[in-house]
Amino acid sequence: MPDGWQWDSTLFQGSAAYYERGRLPYAPGFAETLATALGLDGRGRLLDVGCGPGIVTLALARLFIEAVGVDPDEDMLAEAARQAKRRGVVNARWVAARAEHLPAGLGEFRVVVFAQSFHWTDRDRVAEIVLEMLEPGGVFVHMSDLKNPPAEPAPLPLPAPPYPQISDLVRRYLGPVRRAGQGTLVNGTPDREDLVLARAGFESFERHVVPAGEVVDRAADDIVAWVFSRSDSAPHLFGDRLEDFERDLRAMLRRTSPDNRFAERLPATEIMTWRKPHAGR
Repeated sequence: MPDGWQWDSTLFQGSAAYYERGRLPYAPGFAETLATALGLDGRGRLLDVGCGPGIVTLALARLFIEAVGVDPDEDMLAEAARQAKRRGVVNARWVAARAEHLPAGLGEFRVVVFAQSFHWTDRDRVAEIVLEMLEPGGVFVHMSDLKNPPAEPAPLPLPAPPYPQISDLVRRYLGPVRRAGQGTLVNGTPDREDLVLARAGFESFERHVVPAGEVVDRAADDIVAWVFSRSDSAPHLFGDRLEDFERDLRAMLRRTSPDNRFAERLPATEIMTWRKPHAGR
């Protein structure tokens, strides 16, 4: 887990209602890229660990017999179930559990995906658990926004959200060290998933970048939702100062764009995969 931090159940408390509206989507076509790379054909089972409101689970469910989303936050799972019903996805189910509590009797899977969630876990322990849950030749998938993207290729048609100023405002309210649940992240979250998975016994690494680049309009409400969807600025962290913070946040957004309209370019999506060795290798 991140150095000096311990998981607790308030990590994303109150964030579920803001998640889908606030977060930018993964690059269009990520599901097709993954299907082609892994030869997905409707067989096997998917496990999405740290599924949140089911964004990735629901996008991939059609490629499997069954999709299982696991998350410790009951509100996230309730939102995932609502989205599944709204979209008519009938082969997904939702399980309340931490990654460290797997396998939880869930059985064997063809693919296990972590979409911007692996860094919240005891990674060495969880990688070993997942290796045992995968069928021979099964795949561990790590998804995230592309790190270190290229510079902005062209001017945006509207002001960009003032993310540096938003971070400063959050720090003024919550302190200089990034919050996460009841604890803090002094050194941020860990990376180098490749080393963790190699130690666990995974092999055959592949990397795929799904381009995006589409410019999307964002309203002030979308940016506010983005702030409250994050672990370091979840609503509960502000306590009785929540209304004051939101008032100051919206005032800042109006100063940046008086009509409360913004533009952002969708980030590319990075997909990294590792395979479980076949028996006897």
